[in-house]
Amino acid sequence: MKRLWLIGALGLAALAGPAVADDRYAERPPVIVSPDLTAPWITQLGGTPRRAVAAATGARAAQVPPQPGLRVIYRQPPPSPRTQSTQIRPRPPQVEARQPVQTAVAGRAIPVIRGRIEPQFLPQIVTFETQHAPGTIIIDTTSRFLYLVLQDGKAKRYGVGVGKPGFEWAGAHTVTRKAEWPSWHPPKDMISREAEKGHYLPASMQGGPENPLGARALYLGSTLYRIHGTNAPWTIGSAVSSGCIRMRNEDVTDLYGRVPVGTKVIVI
Repeated sequence: MKRLWLIGALGLAALAGPAVADDRYAERPPVIVSPDLTAPWITQLGGTPRRAVAAATGARAAQVPPQPGLRVIYRQPPPSPRTQSTQIRPRPPQVEARQPVQTAVAGRAIPVIRGRIEPQFLPQIVTFETQHAPGTIIIDTTSRFLYLVLQDGKAKRYGVGVGKPGFEWAGAHTVTRKAEWPSWHPPKDMISREAEKGHYLPASMQGGPENPLGARALYLGSTLYRIHGTNAPWTIGSAVSSGCIRMRNEDVTDLYGRVPVGTKVIVI
């Protein structure tokens, strides 16, 4: 009898269950569903779950339709730091500021550049008052200029190199001989003098670009002195020779064509 009474009571409770539930919940509580519809517990809602497909542009994923009678609230979980797309912008290239390289050393004089000659030693026509006849050559060893006297108080002026200290001289001579690309025969005393300095000169040297006498030579009287070219044009304007008057090759060639043998040469 007790068993029959218990079964009947349970049956009555079961029949009354829906009405009691409707009375307790005037509005059914919402069911929170994760956007990740592939979670295992979603199968409790019935139906066949579908995998959410997220577009690359960030569109909302498709959701599984809820059961009838259930109000579903979708909560979007906060973005995961791993899934957040961070746009990394490349850093602008760094520009290294460079200072100009200093080639000069403070306190030092700029070395003389070979092939360079000061402008005042280049040929030019100048005013030149003299009692000497046109065609005369006058050499001023102090200012390092050679003047070829012209007409009407003019002269053509050339820069020259002159005798170094101890080898200066002055006087008047005539051009006794002219030679193109002359050979060089250093005097014996010059050979000995240079040997003491450790410079060994040849007994003779054929004419050419390397020859110290250069392209042309004008021999003065019976002396060993000449007006000649040079293989070191950067020395023009200096006192560097052993008494000869040296000129740039192009200048001595020009002078060579303007004066004949017998031209008077005055050295002051």
